[in-house]
Amino acid sequence: MSARGILFVHAHPDDETVSTGATLAHYADRPDVHLTVVTCTLGEEGEVRVPHLAQLAADQADQLGGYRLAEYRAAVAALGVTDTHFLGGVGRWRDSGMMGLPSNGHPRAFWGADVDEAAADLVAVLRDRRPDVLVTYDPDGFYGHPDHIQAHRVAMRAADLAADPTWRPDLGPAHRIRKTYWTTIPRTVIEARFAAFAGASDNPFAGAASVDELPFGAPDDQIHARIAAGPAAAERKRAAMAAHATQIAPGDWLDLLGDKLGGGLGEDAALAEYYILAAGEQGPGEGPHGWESDLLS
Repeated sequence: MSARGILFVHAHPDDETVSTGATLAHYADRPDVHLTVVTCTLGEEGEVRVPHLAQLAADQADQLGGYRLAEYRAAVAALGVTDTHFLGGVGRWRDSGMMGLPSNGHPRAFWGADVDEAAADLVAVLRDRRPDVLVTYDPDGFYGHPDHIQAHRVAMRAADLAADPTWRPDLGPAHRIRKTYWTTIPRTVIEARFAAFAGASDNPFAGAASVDELPFGAPDDQIHARIAAGPAAAERKRAAMAAHATQIAPGDWLDLLGDKLGGGLGEDAALAEYYILAAGEQGPGEGPHGWESDLLS
């Protein structure tokens, strides 16, 4: 019996770890599952969160993309992922930066990519790997970043085109995705994190007076799947986060396995990842909301 597949589409290096690292590590232990991670940019416009590497930034040496490529390779290896692909090839699309910045207009900015052109490369990957499940972001890119929004558009367009036997047969025989998921986080989990960061100097929610003002998350009853990683997967995610050294400094708010969240809220805060089923049939669930515990169910 051939392995079943899950293909993840992410915007930048480190998104695969922060958003879905526990899920990747969880399935990496299963010999019957083939994992593919597609990343759309090198993250050239990212914030450098460690002072001694600050001059790699886009407004300095502009070498952050190449550095993050090395971080990414180490991170996916730590997670146990061996099949990775950069959309259009390494460096084809550039990190667009946050919404409204001049970097959105760079000639290679992913935000400005022709969706069908970018989707064509992903169609070729989908038709070659033939995964059962596609994982990407919701239409708002989880939190509104241009590249996350564009990754959603490209992934959803590619899923449709890959299933159409009349569209670009040169890219391989048609393939239909069985289930598509969007990453999310329950409002109840956000509420716990919001409280944990209250008054902290690095509070990522500082601009919001309440959870209701945050532009992400979903009510618990609108979520369809929860993947909870065990101890081995926890160690893999911890190693992968450490590999993204420019983006996740020890002890800051992005260190989901550090003392602030991992210790303060318990392992579930960092090691349970949640998904909305955007297409396909929901499998058997459990708990009060009937959440799936297997994306392949």
